Amino acid sequence: MNKLYLGLVHYPVCNKNGQIVTTSVTNLDLHDIGRLAVTFGIEKYFIIQPQLSQQLIVQELIDFWHTGGGKNYNPHRQAAFSKIALIDSLESCLAEIAQTKKTPKIIVTDAKIYPHSISYEAMRQILVENDNDYLLLFGTGWGLAPEIMAQADYCLYPIMGTSDYNHLSVRSAAAIILDRLCGHNN
Repeated sequence: MNKLYLGLVHYPVCNKNGQIVTTSVTNLDLHDIGRLAVTFGIEKYFIIQPQLSQQLIVQELIDFWHTGGGKNYNPHRQAAFSKIALIDSLESCLAEIAQTKKTPKIIVTDAKIYPHSISYEAMRQILVENDNDYLLLFGTGWGLAPEIMAQADYCLYPIMGTSDYNHLSVRSAAAIILDRLCGHNN
């Protein structure tokens, strides 16, 4: 499989009224999605957050678990945090990845079906067969801004349960999606 990167977008994302906003970072998103990144062999997990005050909080957590007191206290947590990179924008994220090979193809997620939505099985096959790197983006708040959705190369089908309720936490959605794309099919 080609290199797969993750991005957790805090801006630009939508709020419940469809307005473009910046969301706050949550500690659980760092820990839990960082663990997923290690478990599924993700190259790097980008926290895309432009606000300096939020960046300082994220950096303090990264430092604690990666090089500070948390490194020896919980080596598993240290491994999860070693995959995390803090970055200020999607453009900066794409530029950083492009330094290693070329600009990655963008895969987006959403709770809605789009005309060009692709199945997990088809996306998994693309990941294995094509010579590209990929950036899988997850939105916070009420999802990725339309401008990000428009620049995506692929849009995955939403995760559908058995009811009309469809508002999973980003951590839950990331776990399900990564298992579908990268996990062993037992």
